[in-house]
Parts: sequence; structure tokens; C-alpha cells
Amino acid sequence: MNNYTIINMLSTYKKKPAIGLNGFAVEGWSAIISVLKKHSTDKSTVVIDCYTGISHEELQTQITQLESDLFIHTKDLFIPESDATVLTARFMTDDVLFGYNSNISLVEYFDSKKLKAAQQAIQEAEGRVVVFGHGAQLVANADTLIYADMPRWEIQLRMRKQEATALGIDNRKEPFSLQYKRGLFNDWRVLDKHKRTIYEKVDFWIDTVMPQAPKMIDRQTFFAGMDKAAASPFRVVPFFDPAPWGGQWMKDEFDLESSKVNYGWGFDCVPEENSLLLDVDDIIFEMPSVNLVYTRSSALLGKPVEARFGKDFPIRFDFLDTVDGGNLSLQVHPTTQYARDHFGLPYTQDESYYIMDAKEDAFVYLGLKTSVDGEAMIHELERAEQGELVFDADKFVNKIPTKKHDHFLIPAGTIHCSGINAVVLEISSTPNLFTFKLWDWQRLGLDGKPRPINVQRGKEVLNLDCDTAYTMTQLVNDVEVVVTGDGWVEEKTGLHKSEFIETRRHTFSVPVTHYTADSVNVLNLVEGEEIIVESPTDDFEPMIIHYAETFIIPAAVEAYRIRPHGASVGKTCMTIKASVRI
Repeated sequence: MNNYTIINMLSTYKKKPAIGLNGFAVEGWSAIISVLKKHSTDKSTVVIDCYTGISHEELQTQITQLESDLFIHTKDLFIPESDATVLTARFMTDDVLFGYNSNISLVEYFDSKKLKAAQQAIQEAEGRVVVFGHGAQLVANADTLIYADMPRWEIQLRMRKQEATALGIDNRKEPFSLQYKRGLFNDWRVLDKHKRTIYEKVDFWIDTVMPQAPKMIDRQTFFAGMDKAAASPFRVVPFFDPAPWGGQWMKDEFDLESSKVNYGWGFDCVPEENSLLLDVDDIIFEMPSVNLVYTRSSALLGKPVEARFGKDFPIRFDFLDTVDGGNLSLQVHPTTQYARDHFGLPYTQDESYYIMDAKEDAFVYLGLKTSVDGEAMIHELERAEQGELVFDADKFVNKIPTKKHDHFLIPAGTIHCSGINAVVLEISSTPNLFTFKLWDWQRLGLDGKPRPINVQRGKEVLNLDCDTAYTMTQLVNDVEVVVTGDGWVEEKTGLHKSEFIETRRHTFSVPVTHYTADSVNVLNLVEGEEIIVESPTDDFEPMIIHYAETFIIPAAVEAYRIRPHGASVGKTCMTIKASVRI
């Protein structure tokens, strides 16, 4: 009998967590248009700005009910697609996966003559004017400003269905990887930069994630939600995706759609891509969770963290499931300097593997074996990339058996790979996509095509000094007891001294008080069925957390208490907590 078990036959994992509050919310186009008509006069200017991924056809059809004397769609004011392609070429690069972070401003997409002519027409208009589309706020001073937002995960789903156009370019027929690349390196950065300038000006926010089922909240409700989230524990909406190596653990444990062949990834703390739900008097409003980071960065992150990372959320939690699946690719992440030079990133993807669960034969590849000839290994990887041989990972890389609650530290430049039959809680810095695959076990992607291998990039960042002795003493279960009490223990489990994330594990059967210490805290319940998070001074509403749920504690909370709850009362629970070293 092995040590792998499904803890909850009836899943308690909450897939749609929401922040409850009172406020203004309406749903349905009829109600939304009615509100907008009342809010605007017959001679006012109504501006509907938007993110990528929205259904332009649906919004335009509905917005025309405002019966304007002048309707302007910003796409008609943009430079031609060919010019937009030239404008963004240096950021898109020729690489199949990687671009360079854009510094373009949204106004650069506008044809200056067309923009000036539109602004003149607005000044001369005698009746209601409606301006709609990306950057609409740049065209006119709004009497009523509306923003139609869209979470990045939903955009990705629409990209896969060829339903999402890029900024100024219709690329719906391109492969998903190229659509995502354009969004990640250019479009989302351009639109986020624009959105950060107008938060205080927006009168109404529209959620169109569910087609033909929109919701709308007003400015006061939006900021009430931001204020509540920034002062209390909260969760973002997790999302799950199949993978070529994906497993079956999450499907069972989280009660996911059984028709999917597997689930390899589970993203439950990636604020740039996750959604945040507001439950406004029983109307569920969905928005990108990054709105919270942009509007309440100091309270959320903590002033020292904000000073270092700006309006970036620096901690990422996600699941990697290989139970009854396959090995991940053998890979390495770029060093900080490489990430700066080649991608325009301020920091890189340092990470760690915390083992949530494992079968008896589970293992992790980590670090090079002692006395490995680095040049010989690179040569064999290059030949394997060309299909000339099957790369023998066991010959060069440490293959380390693993069990539940092991913690493996993976600084940038370290060769690594989660093997089959493990569930990894990946704790890392936020930048995503920046993985250089060195070997992928002769495997095809879910699209039936070979996945890109990056030996040429990988060899430029690979730490050849990370041998067996270094790996076993500094990267494997580097656990240190910090403090103990009656019924609880706090341990330091990492991360490595070259990484900026600190992790602490608490094992407890009694209430334990935590302190944010000027940094946002991200936690996961890695053992136990249920806990409750409370304020020692009743400053926020208690929050119940179930097994494997990730939750975020804003720095502004300062102190919070966690104790076993429900079925876990009288039993031992365990959390892993990440924060930024200050």
C-alpha cells in the first residue's frame, strides 16, 4: 500500500470564492442600458473603454441603444494593421515563444489625423456622443466613462476558440501560442498601463465574461470591493488546464470536469491572470484580480514590497499534477540578468516544489550529478533536440525520491523536473512562460505537435556548479525549526538565499497567530480538512479555508489567527506561507 490518498471523496475545494459586499449592481443589457440612459443626458459624451478579449459585436450592438447622434469606434481611428505590426515588431521578436516587454503607449495606436478629426467632430456635435473601443477615453472627455474589463484567463480561452482579436490586429487565425505571446508581451502591458491612468475616472464597470449575461457596478461599489479585499483575507478564482504530462489528482480532489483527459496545471494565485469575484447583494461580478494590485498596491503588498516591485504581485502559487501522468519537461529558468537582457523583465522565475501528495514511486529531478561533464551533457541535449538520440536524464541529473511535504528549492539556473506521480505546489516569483525546456521525453503537445525545446537558451543560464552535494545540502528539505509552542511548530523551509521569497510551515492543532511583517502573505492549507482565519481584533470577517485552497493576506492586515475548524477541530493541520524577504 502506498502513501498516496485522495483526502476528500466529496470535494470541499471552493472554485468560485467571492468577496461579499453591499453596493450597486445590475445585470442584463436592458438594465444596464436603462441605467446609462438615466446617467447621461441627450447632449452628453458617453465613453466605453475596454480591454482585449471582449466581444466587440455584442457590446457595440447593445451600446447603440443609447441612440447617439454621433458614434465613434476607436478601431476606425487606429493606424493600419500593417503599421501596428511594424510598431510592435521589436517586442514580438522572431522567437516562437519569447518576446520583449513592450513600452508602447496606447495613444501610439491612433492615427493622429483621424484622432484630431474625431475630436473636432465631437466638439461640433449637438446631441449625445458615444465613443467605443480600446483607448476610447483618449478620444474624448467623458461625461460618463464606462470600462468593459476582461480577465486574462478568459481571454486565453477565447484565443483558443479564435474569438479574441489582438490590439489593433486581427490575429484570430494564428496559433494560440502566438496570440498569447502578443497578449503577454505587448497588448496586456499597453492596456494595463492605460487602465492604471483612469481607475479614478471610471463611473461604471461592465463584466461580460458570460456572453449575453453582463453585469455592471458603479465606481463606489468597485472601490468598496477593492478596500475590503485589501483589508481582509481573500481568494482569487482558480483555473485549471490540461497538460501533455497532466495527472488525475486535481480532477478527483477538486471535483473538476471529468470529461477532460487530465489536469496538469492548477493556478490559484496568479493575480495577473486570475479573476476576482465580488458578490454584490447576490449579483456575482467578475473582474481581473490585478485591478486590486493596481489600485491598492501599498495596502496589499506592503510599502517595502511595493517599493521594490511597484504594482507587480511578486508571489505565485500553482499546482502541477503528474499523478498517473508523466514527467514534466527537463527545464531551467533564466537568471535575472538574462531575463533583463532578453525579455525586459525586472526579475526572474525563481521557484520551489512543495510536495502536496505523492505515490511511492514519485521523484524529482534536481541539480547535476557530481563530476558531470557539462559540455558533454549540452552536446547530448543538442543531439536529442535534433532527434539523433534519446537523452538519458538519469545519466546527468540527480533523481531524488520524494514524499508528501518534501520541499525542493529551485533557484534560477537550476536544472529540474517534477517526475511522475506527484502533486507539486509550485511556489515561485510571478513571471510566467519563461521556462527553457531542455528535454521533453520525445513527447508531443496537446495540439499533436512537438513542444519547442530551448537548449540554446538553456545552456546560457544553466548552473553547472549545482552538483549533488550542493543540491542535497542546500536545495532539498532545508528545514529549520524557528519556534515552537504548546500544540504548534513553525519551521523555515526556504527559499534559497538567492531567492527573495521566504517560506514558513506551521503545524498546529491549536490557534496560531501570524504577522504579515510589512509583506503580503500567501498561504495554502497543505494538511487538514478545514481551518478558519480570524482577526485577533475583529478587524475583518472570519474566512473558512479548505484543504489545498490558496489564500492571500494583505500586508495591511498586520495580524491574523489561524485555527482548526469544523472536521479538523482536535486534529493537526499544516499551512505553508510565503512572503517577500525584506
